[in-house]
Amino acid sequence: MSTTDLTGFVDAIVAGHLRVVDLTTPLSASTPSLVLPPPFANLIDFSLEEVSAYNEPGPFWRHNNIHTGEHIGTHLDAPVHWITGRDGDDVSQIPVQRLIGHAAVLDLTARVADDPDYLLSVDDVQEWESEHRRLGAGDWLLLRTGWESRGGSQKDFLNADDTGPHTPGVTADCAQWLATQRDITGLGVETVGVDAGLAGGFDPAFPVHHFFLGNNKYGITSLRNLGELPPLGAVLIVTPLPIVGGTGSPSRVLAVVENAAR
Repeated sequence: MSTTDLTGFVDAIVAGHLRVVDLTTPLSASTPSLVLPPPFANLIDFSLEEVSAYNEPGPFWRHNNIHTGEHIGTHLDAPVHWITGRDGDDVSQIPVQRLIGHAAVLDLTARVADDPDYLLSVDDVQEWESEHRRLGAGDWLLLRTGWESRGGSQKDFLNADDTGPHTPGVTADCAQWLATQRDITGLGVETVGVDAGLAGGFDPAFPVHHFFLGNNKYGITSLRNLGELPPLGAVLIVTPLPIVGGTGSPSRVLAVVENAAR
């Protein structure tokens, strides 16, 4: 790409020919977060601690301390997050070129509306590929499930009962197939984690974590506004903090898409 091409890209955004879609859930104390059952330990939720606000501790400025876990809200999972990727990259070591790629959006909204435990299968992916193209290098597979509509309530977002949380995800076979048979960068979901709510009982447990992070692929969670993206054609930009030793990071996730209204 020439300098002219890059200038044209920026000019197209400024002119409105290209649109930037924010796929990120706003981060606050009320942002839904994962709750693990005992005896497992949970991360702290997000909060702000005021240090000064144009007052005696800081008369000309306002600033806060941030308190949060790495995997709160819209966040990226680095390989080192999971035992199968324990020798892989932490979030600061992820090659930055892998944080920009093609957005491949697979819509499961209708199926999840009928079954909140719906699991993506290899057949689902191959059906999408037959209509569009084979998934490959530089692709982020994004699962649109409609789950973002539950984001205003921790209870509705986790959708748990006595048998566990009921949220959509990916079958173990499909997770392994995507991780080993398709050269994609990672998986993005609208739910609180990249695995299904009941995936602790799968074989292996939490198969997306197990296979993706063990094969140097990534996960991003709590996405929204996927309905504004086409199945193919958008560019995804993921911006985690480069936390040294970090297993993940809250991230701003953006998509650049052609503006159909131009």
